[in-house]
Amino acid sequence: MVTSKLLQSSLKSQTGSFTKHFSASKRLSENLYQIPLLARFYGTDASLQKEDSTTNGFKGHDMLAPFTAGWQSTDVHPLVIEKSEGSYVYDVNGKKYLDSLAGLWCTALGGSEPRLVAAATAQLNTLPFYHSFWNRTTKPSLDLAKELLEMFTASKMAKVFFTNSGSEANDTQVKLVWYYNNALGRPNKKKFIARQKSYHGSTMIAASLSGLPALHQKFDLPAPFVLHTDCPHYWRYAHPGETEEEYSTRLANNLEDLILKEGPETIAAFIAEPVMGAGGVIPPPATYFEKVQAVVKKYDILFIADEVICAFGRLGTMFGCDKYSIKPDLVSFAKALSSAYMPIGAILVSPEVSEVIHSQSNTLGSFSHGFTYSGHPVSCAVAIEALKIYKERNIVEQVNKIAPKFQDGVKAFSDSPIIGEIRGTGLILGTEFADNKSPNEPFPPEWGIGAYFGAQCEKHGMLVRVSGDNIMMSPPFIMSPAEVDELISKYGKALKATEERVKELKSQQ
Repeated sequence: MVTSKLLQSSLKSQTGSFTKHFSASKRLSENLYQIPLLARFYGTDASLQKEDSTTNGFKGHDMLAPFTAGWQSTDVHPLVIEKSEGSYVYDVNGKKYLDSLAGLWCTALGGSEPRLVAAATAQLNTLPFYHSFWNRTTKPSLDLAKELLEMFTASKMAKVFFTNSGSEANDTQVKLVWYYNNALGRPNKKKFIARQKSYHGSTMIAASLSGLPALHQKFDLPAPFVLHTDCPHYWRYAHPGETEEEYSTRLANNLEDLILKEGPETIAAFIAEPVMGAGGVIPPPATYFEKVQAVVKKYDILFIADEVICAFGRLGTMFGCDKYSIKPDLVSFAKALSSAYMPIGAILVSPEVSEVIHSQSNTLGSFSHGFTYSGHPVSCAVAIEALKIYKERNIVEQVNKIAPKFQDGVKAFSDSPIIGEIRGTGLILGTEFADNKSPNEPFPPEWGIGAYFGAQCEKHGMLVRVSGDNIMMSPPFIMSPAEVDELISKYGKALKATEERVKELKSQQ
């Protein structure tokens, strides 16, 4: 009871700061505006369901919903998705949405690939489960491991470890690296360097690696062994007149300074996404990875490539490492590995690291790490079929055929007075709203510009990812040219409405 009153008091005090915006416009009482406004304060991506008699309501449901503010679950009907078909999903009321985020960056083959359903069904009918502990395993897990090692050619890899998610994969990376350095007699070489605005998962260690404050607040994170270096966002952080190459040099120098400050003998690994995803879709500036790799190699620091979003074609190459000439020691996969039809993640381990782990496990009697569902046969069977489809349909070529239309079509809106930057590559793209097109002039947070745009997209039948005033899209690889045209059209309609909203709010200042 006391807690409830405290929360209500906090809500009242924080919403009071923008009460004037509610009273200033006749339309501010509309659900479409109020919810995004609150969402900007209390969540990053609210579902904006109208409060009317046609809604099949689940307001006040029993889930503790991930990445969702409590008021959203209590006061607003969730968007409940009932079925999927190609690039579209349908809610329980039958409304159709173009899924421009491919679920959560993951349904690469869309929502109705019969071969993946058949693979899962066949495996369920044969062997629905068996583990991979104690030198027991299943044929699908062995076949998938072999296939992944053959597919990944950016650098030589020797072993595969299976997890159930990207978060578990990145948690495991830390344990592997610690195990590796202990085996080599380097007990102090334990710190990890990640980047500000990176996202590596939400479990304890993966959230610590992530450079997003929301994942740390009130969770007593990040863990003390995690350090964060610069976010490589050229538009936002470059100095006036600084070229991309000069900016990359400065960031590499800053990284080296951090390593020297902490002591190279204490730094175990550097982890990076080829293109940063949930932090706002941030491709690296020119020469960035070339220069960063030189620094970490100089100080005997392992390079971990977090390919959870980028792998299997998203960037127009089979792996993000291929696009940016990254030669990692360890790699994390998930998401498109099974096109999200079954939960699965994986780690690739280089020969140098795996040989040390092999030797140490012999000394200790076991490599004592794993999960009940590591290498789950159904998940592996689905992943094997997904990889077959990527190869048979030349998915990289498919992405490269559709990506220019997608990128150019959305970037054509770059001249909008409310857009600071539109950035992306392949089939991943981010829009950042800013006043006067400046990274130093964000819109007042209480205006909720990003959430308003997201609500307009939903109104017009398209789902996007909203994070503050950043909009992110990563559509399925199977999207047709006509569907890309539809995406661009809906984006344009939402943008026009958002421009009008900004004009209205500015007129009230």
